[in-house]
Amino acid sequence: MTTQNTELIHPALTALSEDERLFRDSVYEFADREIRPVVRDMDEHAKIPRALVDKLFDLGVMGIEVPEAFGGAGASFFHAVLAVEALSRVDPSIGVLVDVQNTLVINALLRWGSDELKRRYLTKLAANAVGAYALSEAGSGSDAFALTTRAVDRGAEFVLTGRKLWITNGNEADIFIVFANANPESGYRGITAFLVEREFDGFTIGKKEDKLGIRASSTCELLFEECRIPRSNVLGEIGKGYKVAIETLNEGRIGIGAQMIGLAQGALDHAIRYTRERKQFGKAIAEFQAVQHQLARAATEIEAARLLVYNAGRLRDAGHPFLTEAAMCKIFSSEVAERVTSLAVNLFGGYGFVKDYPVEKLYRDAKIGQIYEGTSNLQLQTIAKQILG
Repeated sequence: MTTQNTELIHPALTALSEDERLFRDSVYEFADREIRPVVRDMDEHAKIPRALVDKLFDLGVMGIEVPEAFGGAGASFFHAVLAVEALSRVDPSIGVLVDVQNTLVINALLRWGSDELKRRYLTKLAANAVGAYALSEAGSGSDAFALTTRAVDRGAEFVLTGRKLWITNGNEADIFIVFANANPESGYRGITAFLVEREFDGFTIGKKEDKLGIRASSTCELLFEECRIPRSNVLGEIGKGYKVAIETLNEGRIGIGAQMIGLAQGALDHAIRYTRERKQFGKAIAEFQAVQHQLARAATEIEAARLLVYNAGRLRDAGHPFLTEAAMCKIFSSEVAERVTSLAVNLFGGYGFVKDYPVEKLYRDAKIGQIYEGTSNLQLQTIAKQILG
C-alpha cells in the first residue's frame, strides 16, 4: 500500500507534524521493503536474521532517544512510538524488538544511568548492541516484586544468583537490565537494577520459548549462577530498583499500545485489499453493506486506539502525568488488535485460516498484547485506582 493510500485510511494522522509524518512513513517504507518479504520465514523459523537487525541500526530506530553525542538520533519518545507502530504494521515481532530497545532499555539508562554508564552503554545501544529488560520470574509476573533473584553485596561487586523467564530480546541482546533483590529483608525496597553484559561470567541464556505469536521475537530464560557485576553497573540507587521498574514499564506500555495499533492497522490493510478483490454473487464483497460496516467499525476503533496511544506519548514527552493514559491506551489498543485481526480472518474466510495468507499470523500475534508488560486486569486496576482517587 502506498503512502497516499495509507493517508486515506486514517486521515486523523494530520495530528502529526510534517517531520513526524515523514519519519513514520520512512520507517513504514523500510518495513514494507526490507521486512515484509521475510515475515513468513521469520515466523516459521522463530528467528530474526542478524542482517535485518543491522539494517534497523542503520535506519536509526535502535537508538531513537539516544543523544547525538552518543551516536543516537536525539529524537523524542514519541518518535519511538511512531517507529514501533510503523514496523508493527508489517511485523509485530520487529516492532517489539525496537520497542524494548527504546522504551525500556534506553529509556531506563537515560533516566537513571550514571554519566559513566551512559557513556559506556548508550553508545553501544545506538551502534550495534541489542538490549533486554529482565524483570519477570516464574513466581513473579503480575506480582512483579516477588523476586527471588538475589544480589549479594561484596563491596566492589555484586554477585547475582537466580533465574529470569519470558525475557524479550533474550537471544539477540548484548546488554541486559536485570532486577534482583539486594536486601530481601526489606522486601521490595531491596530490589536493585543492574546492567549485565552477555559475556559476564556466571550468566547464560537458557531455554528459548516456542510461542503462539510474535514468534520471530525471542523470549528466553536467563540464568545467573554467581554472576559477578561491578558495583558501577548499578542502575540508579541500591534498593530503588522498584522505582526504575514501575516508571519504565509505565512508558513501555505506551510502546505496546503502539505495537497493537500498528498490528491492527496491518490487519485492516490486508482486509481492505482482500474485500476489494474477492468476488461473491458477481461483485466484490467490499460492495456489500454488511462488510462495509464491519470495516468502518474496525477503522474507527483503530483510530480511537491510535489517539489514546499518541496522547499518552505526547503527555510523557511534555512532562505531564500519564499513568492512567498509558494504562488506557495499552488495554484498549490490545483489545482492538484482537477484534480487528479476528475480523480480518473472518473476512478472508477459509483463506484467513491458512498460513499462505498473512492475517492468521497477525491474529496469533495480537493475543500477547493483553498479557505482557502488565495484563489487562492490572491495567484496569490502575485505571480504577486513579479515577476513584
